[in-house]
Amino acid sequence: MSATPAPAPAPALPGVWSIGLSRAHIELLQFVRDKEAAFFTIILPVLLLVVFGSAFTGDVVPGIRFSQYFLAGMLASGIAYTSFQNLAISIPQERDVGTLKRLRGTPMPPAAYFIGKVGLVLTVYVAQVTTMMAIGVALFGVRLPRNPADWFTFTWVSVLGLVCCTLLGIAFSSVPRSGRGAPALVSPVVLVLQFTSGVFFQYDGLPPWMQQMSALFPLKWLCQGMRSVFLPDSFQRQELAGTWELGRVALVLAAWSLVGLVLAVRGFRWQRRDDG
Repeated sequence: MSATPAPAPAPALPGVWSIGLSRAHIELLQFVRDKEAAFFTIILPVLLLVVFGSAFTGDVVPGIRFSQYFLAGMLASGIAYTSFQNLAISIPQERDVGTLKRLRGTPMPPAAYFIGKVGLVLTVYVAQVTTMMAIGVALFGVRLPRNPADWFTFTWVSVLGLVCCTLLGIAFSSVPRSGRGAPALVSPVVLVLQFTSGVFFQYDGLPPWMQQMSALFPLKWLCQGMRSVFLPDSFQRQELAGTWELGRVALVLAAWSLVGLVLAVRGFRWQRRDDG
């Protein structure tokens, strides 16, 4: 009598990273199909670059055009648009329609959901940065860095800024009571910080109280880090400390990342407050 064959081993379940990458693909498809989200996240910073770059054609200081200064600020703003604003608005909307509640009830690990969001943020930011740099060079004669050290600074400022603003966006997503009200709460926060952090106007020309207020938040330091990449070292004299303060830029962004992580872990909600 022949022996009964051993049962075939069960197929290995996909890991968190594999599920997270699949979720990132889904997030990108949903993002592309949502024309309003795509417009405000990618196209709006590009339009602002074109409008302000065309309207202000002078120099911020002799030898440095406003478009060169403004590109640095818009790249920093792009991080805030892509990560903080996008997540703080889209997550409450997903919570409203029950998407988060349904995902929470599936075998998908919660970490995979956040990996998907990070994948979305990173992909959109790369597309946004590439577009703005290309337009800056083609239309406004912006000079891109040639020194590898500047590109290294650009990379770590971008990565730290994305981590910081992504965590803060996830944390802030618990503040709006509904997805419909999220844009009214989130967009003014980003807009005010843009005006007070040296994006639209030269930072050293702002009132002292405004400078002190904006220095408490990460966008001001993101702008300063980007200026160190796209502006010549001679511009350091225009900074309040007379230097780029890159060590402080890293410290502030890391500190806000920690704050965002704590708030996101403690306050994130998978369902509406009135769902119990």
